[in-house]
Amino acid sequence: MRFERIRLRNFKPYADAELDLRDGVTVIHGLNGSGKSSLLEACFFALYGANALDETLDDIVTTGEDEAEVDLQFAHEGETFNIRRELRRSGDRIGTTICTLEGPDVAVDGATDVRAFVTDLLRMDAEAFVNCAYVRQGEVNKLINATPAQRQDTIDDLLQLGKLEEYRERAGQARLGVEDVRSERKGALAKLDSQIEAKEDADLHARLNELETKLADVDSDIERFEEQKARAEETLAEAEEVLDSHEETKATLDDLDGDIADLRETIESDEKERDELRSEIVDRRDRIDELERELESAAEKTDLEGATGADDAVDAAAVDADVLDARRESLNEREEAVREELTDARRRETMLSNQAEKLAERADELETRAEELRERASEAESTANDAESRAEERSAELAELDDEIDALRERFDDPPVAVGEATAHRESVQASLRETRESLATKRAELESARERLEEAEALRAAGKCPECGQPVDGSPHVDAIGEHEAEIADLEADIDDLEAEVDEREAALETAESLVDAESRLGNLREKRTLIESSIEDARETLRERREEAESAREEADELDAQAEEKREAAETQSAAAEDAEADVQSLEGDLDEIETERERLDRVEALRSAIDEADSEIDRLRERRQTIAEQNDERREYLQEKRERREELADAVDEERVETAKANKADAEEYLANVPEKLDELRGQRDALQNDIGGVKTSLTELESLREDRAEIAAKVEALDSVHEEISTLESTYSDLRAELRRRNVETLERMLNETFDLVYANDAYSRIRLDDEYELTVFQKDGTALDPEQLSGGERALFNLSLRCAIYRLLAEGIEGSAPMPPLILDEPTVFLDSGHVSRLVDLVEEMRRLGVAQILIVSHDDDLVAAADDLVTVEKDPTSNRSSVDRVADASLAAIEPSADD
Repeated sequence: MRFERIRLRNFKPYADAELDLRDGVTVIHGLNGSGKSSLLEACFFALYGANALDETLDDIVTTGEDEAEVDLQFAHEGETFNIRRELRRSGDRIGTTICTLEGPDVAVDGATDVRAFVTDLLRMDAEAFVNCAYVRQGEVNKLINATPAQRQDTIDDLLQLGKLEEYRERAGQARLGVEDVRSERKGALAKLDSQIEAKEDADLHARLNELETKLADVDSDIERFEEQKARAEETLAEAEEVLDSHEETKATLDDLDGDIADLRETIESDEKERDELRSEIVDRRDRIDELERELESAAEKTDLEGATGADDAVDAAAVDADVLDARRESLNEREEAVREELTDARRRETMLSNQAEKLAERADELETRAEELRERASEAESTANDAESRAEERSAELAELDDEIDALRERFDDPPVAVGEATAHRESVQASLRETRESLATKRAELESARERLEEAEALRAAGKCPECGQPVDGSPHVDAIGEHEAEIADLEADIDDLEAEVDEREAALETAESLVDAESRLGNLREKRTLIESSIEDARETLRERREEAESAREEADELDAQAEEKREAAETQSAAAEDAEADVQSLEGDLDEIETERERLDRVEALRSAIDEADSEIDRLRERRQTIAEQNDERREYLQEKRERREELADAVDEERVETAKANKADAEEYLANVPEKLDELRGQRDALQNDIGGVKTSLTELESLREDRAEIAAKVEALDSVHEEISTLESTYSDLRAELRRRNVETLERMLNETFDLVYANDAYSRIRLDDEYELTVFQKDGTALDPEQLSGGERALFNLSLRCAIYRLLAEGIEGSAPMPPLILDEPTVFLDSGHVSRLVDLVEEMRRLGVAQILIVSHDDDLVAAADDLVTVEKDPTSNRSSVDRVADASLAAIEPSADD
């Protein structure tokens, strides 16, 4: 697996950065705090998300920004994948808005799914990645400082041995589960045996035969009593039928008496109604006479052609519908003609009024526009005057500006630089100052490290023996090197004094260069301002000419509009007079319509009177028909009354009192028997139900006995199968345990061999002979004389090299174990020289070269050490702008040339 490209936007100190990562050794070089480690953290964050870092999303996003983006492209097993994560602020919280992974035939969306896919693809989660391939800044001694148990868990997880322990634990849990189930089944089997024995002792079949015999006797008694009950019910029904028939006859006689009385009353009432109807007919005839007189009067007021007789008296019958329809049609035709004339008159009056109004409005508009044009002319004249004053002011300002430009040019008449070269000169001075400061920081760090080593050695010499192992320190390499440490400190202090003086000189030069840059920038601004002022003067003069022409044109147009307004107002007065004449015609025609409506109302009155007379005649006919109907109904009721009287006499003769008395006696006897028999039947039925329940219980017990025997056979078979499964799982649990122990032993042997090979390469001397890693992952260092040391007893630089050797050995073991089927991720070393002096750094270079020789495709190192820079195939530099506090990344075209350039120490 190899990183190919990382692109950042607003990630920590990077506003916008992109870097291609190549095969071989890449060194990311720069000052402390410039953002070197952030590049590798971005790659790690892209793979596993924020949970893999020791920071929150707020710490990841550049200060002052609300969103950030990381885009990583990497290759794995010949295929290319791309991960994109986008962060955005929402309120007080920053969250992941986009997280996608794209590859050949795969697209994954969502932070959780992307992290799971990467873990499965690389066969390691974030913790395994850090423990195997990513030595983060400040964690170089992580594995050495860990306890043996922690070290065992870490390496076992990397080598997938934790899976075997997980499988063994699962097998153990399965074994315990089988034991629980087997014990449960055996208990159930014993319980079933006890239940079966109890039911077999109860002699269920004999008990069933006895209960069925008793049930047959009870069923016979119930049948006999039910037959007797049925005969009693039949006798009771016959007696009740006789009695009911007697009661019905009596009720019928009572009903007939009531019907006869009702018929007599109804006949009398209807005769009274016939008399009242005769009086209503007389009243209706009087009303008709009155209406005919009103009709004659209304017809005389209406000039109806053909409505008068020989004596000039109006005949109401002669005023027929045809005459009224003809008069109404004549009125409609006259009204239609008048309304057409009225519509034309109204339209003419409206048109003339609108024309007069529009002409007046147009005159007002023309006068308003004329006034606006005169105001615009005044404004244009005022603007022209302002432009003339502005042109004069800008001309004076231009003269002052030329004097300042000449003064600034004079500053560049003498060396060190000419106009246009100040920025390049400042950058050159800054680069020299930066190099000197880096050299000073490096020397100070080396001085601090040397003083710590001297203090450790002096403390050991004063104590006389090692505080950890208790061995004498006389003749040890740490004590013998005290003189070398003192000489090294003196040289470093002298170098620091020289570098501090050089920093002061270059800071003064930088101050001068900054002032020249400011002057150059000011000169450029003044030249640009001069161009703008000249343009402003020309614009003011052009405005002066245009505005005065505009004022003259506006005045001429205003005079023309006044003349047009006067013409429109005269035309409006003419049309207004014509509109008044049209309005008089409208009023005359509306009067004609009122006369037509009055005549139509008179016709409506004649028609209403004729309709009222017809209705009164119809009502008289209806009343006569009603009197006739009542007379016919009373004749029918008299015949029905006679029939009722005859029927009553027949029923009175048919009543048999002796039969009624016999029926009453039979009913009493039957009711007494039926009142007593239910109690006896309930008793017998209760006995039958009890016997049936007992029989059902015995049959249920027989069924349960058969079921218990079947359940016992089934559980016995399961117990036998569980015994077999328990034996197999126990064997599997032992197999996992033995396999894990054997694989750990083999991996420990291989890892110990690789660790010694790597440590011998980077720390070959006369002090140490070998390193031992036992099965419990306990680490021990042996000196040449056989003395055993704990890794904590080594010096700071030795411990760092020891841990780097261990990490590289683990990386080799995983790579060889995978055998190319899943290539390892890049080997990443973040500031590995923090605890190393110059001698140990050169050994770290040897370690890097060895990992390259062993086939590690990509090694990424973050460092500001020049020795590591010399070992790089690819050099990437990181710088931070002190003004914007933003970092930038750049690749040195030729890493080998960068490595041999003289440093500040030369």
